Amino acid sequence: MEKKKVFIIDTNVILFDPHAIFKFAEHDVVLPLVVVEEVDNFKRDMSENGRNARTFSRLIDELRSKGALSKGIPLKSGGKMFIDIGTTEKIPELPHLDLGKPDNQMLALAKKMSKSSKDEIIFISKDINLRIKADACGVKAEDYEPSKFEVEDIYTGTASISVKGVLIDDFYAKRKLPVEGMDHNFHPNQFIFIRDDSNPNHTAIGRFDVGQNSIIPVFKPSEGLWGVYPRNAEQAFAIDLLLNDEIKLVSLVGKAGTGKTLLAIAAGLSKTVDEGLYSRLLVSRPVMPMGHDIGYLPGTIEEKLNPYMQPIFDNIDFLFGVSSVAKTNRRGAGKGTQELINQGLLNVEPLTYIRGRSIPNQFMIVDEAQNLTPHELKTIITRAGEGTKIVLTGDTMQIDHPYLDSMNNGLANVVECFKNEGIAGHVTMVKGERSKLSELATQLMQ
Repeated sequence: MEKKKVFIIDTNVILFDPHAIFKFAEHDVVLPLVVVEEVDNFKRDMSENGRNARTFSRLIDELRSKGALSKGIPLKSGGKMFIDIGTTEKIPELPHLDLGKPDNQMLALAKKMSKSSKDEIIFISKDINLRIKADACGVKAEDYEPSKFEVEDIYTGTASISVKGVLIDDFYAKRKLPVEGMDHNFHPNQFIFIRDDSNPNHTAIGRFDVGQNSIIPVFKPSEGLWGVYPRNAEQAFAIDLLLNDEIKLVSLVGKAGTGKTLLAIAAGLSKTVDEGLYSRLLVSRPVMPMGHDIGYLPGTIEEKLNPYMQPIFDNIDFLFGVSSVAKTNRRGAGKGTQELINQGLLNVEPLTYIRGRSIPNQFMIVDEAQNLTPHELKTIITRAGEGTKIVLTGDTMQIDHPYLDSMNNGLANVVECFKNEGIAGHVTMVKGERSKLSELATQLMQ
């Protein structure tokens, strides 16, 4: 019989997922009182931390009606949830532990319970250094990862099959390759590399269409997208998804220079400005600086946001054929971009104020989506109104958020959650096309 476990939860876990206390199956959950005090410090914040803090407080208040928190309240999963006042007594094994610090109070409680309990005590924290510290103190510590999957297991959006050469000839002639009888289980809108099992140079590429139960050719616009043509198969796959009006959620994951953002913006301009299918192109990204933050910025809201939105402006101006030299000396939107904004066809904004909005009939691009939590991306996707298409771009290996990694970020979560849905499509882009220098830097500098 598996030994019963008791999980002691750190504050950052609650701020990451306010429902975390319900996700430890039949095991008990202990919240140190200091966690409740720390969460209380965030309740007035208008950030995601503040919203999560308020959600958690409401959940705990509801549980109070079912019993005493100090004695344990039964959870639907089978375990119990306790709030422990902790300890201010020095732990003999840890004489130098400063109990004036909240983190150390949690460690002291975990150490004390480990000594007195027959159950397995596990400290759960999203703070890497605190987990290291816990291990040094003899306390078992783990990260909070509600979605357990490895990086290499994340859905790539592609697959390879080997068939007889005559089937590839039929695919080109009939523009369809039925998959009935094949020993493969394809995901909706998955891209397939088709190879001749007797001739490696006889190949084709296609996309699995659920409705037809067949592999169909990848759509390639003859005139490109605003002068942009695919340079490799992955970019061709991305364009096929971006221009398919039946696919309402597209995720493009790849390293720097693979063309994710440029292709997404080009498709958005094509669908909005050229075809008029959408009323507006909405481009947004998290306000997340790289490296040391320079603090508060002067000026209007537009001037404050320009440094964060500059990558978007650069891509749009590139599509308009405007070099950075031809632009004004100050940073910001170029002439072509500004004209689209003035006409109401383009809106570039941060994600800060998206909660509560309804966004109908728009082509929405969320750049750098790897810096968003699963809950934040859920909030964004649920804002989509009738006729809206959402494109998520990002690199799951370049994350600036302190409590996210390549597995638990919102972008990876969306890829896994929607891989079996016909309304969604995904491509992992590997080959860099920005420049030879950019590709070498990606390969050589880890």
